[in-house]
Amino acid sequence: MAQKFLNIIMVKYSKKDENSFALGITLLFYLLENRKEDIKRIYLSPSFEKNETYKKIVKQAKQESIPLIENNIKIFKDLSEKDNCLAIGEFKKRFTDLDKNKNHLVLVNPSNMGNLGTILRSALAFNIDNIALISPCADPYDPKTIRASMGSIFSINLQIFSSFGEYRKKYSKHYFYPFMLQAKKQINEIEIDTPYSIILGNEATGLDKSFLSIGTPTLIKISNKVDSLNLDNAASIALYEFSKSNK
Repeated sequence: MAQKFLNIIMVKYSKKDENSFALGITLLFYLLENRKEDIKRIYLSPSFEKNETYKKIVKQAKQESIPLIENNIKIFKDLSEKDNCLAIGEFKKRFTDLDKNKNHLVLVNPSNMGNLGTILRSALAFNIDNIALISPCADPYDPKTIRASMGSIFSINLQIFSSFGEYRKKYSKHYFYPFMLQAKKQINEIEIDTPYSIILGNEATGLDKSFLSIGTPTLIKISNKVDSLNLDNAASIALYEFSKSNK
């Protein structure tokens, strides 16, 4: 199929839609590198200088038969909060079963898109690329989440569950490690078995007390000068400490 230059009506992101958007050149290249088969079309800003980066995008779009749209300035005004956004990739959202043999990160009701994106990036940094989200949860494919993930979402398997019980039933052979302030064992005191599931609650309430009877409840010890850690900070610490067991 030949490369296309099209003019289409204004597009806005909706959680209900099957497609989402990667905003900016950097995210577009991550998308092209990791999920090119899911790209529906690429939008280029009329103000995009026809430099080497521009030519590279056009070349890749042509090679992959991806429709290329240059004259739709409305989508940039609608989707991007920044004036310097020069490229947008529209792609199909992807949810898939997690690898039952690999370690998982389980996020129970995460509500903040920025935190979720940051955690996705941290997970990938520590070689966790299978992530379960327990709904209700922030939208992993909202452009704000994608931006916060710095493109890491394109290298991650995502699966959403209606409850933790649903996840637990499907991946019952995993070893569960819920992180809780009420836990008795600190992170440096536990034995880590694989494949494991690191389980974290949401920003406001954490995990409820029912998780004290699930797997090995684990505590990140902090000073009494603060009452808790931010979710993304707690996730990074947990991911780092557990990554040591992979070596």
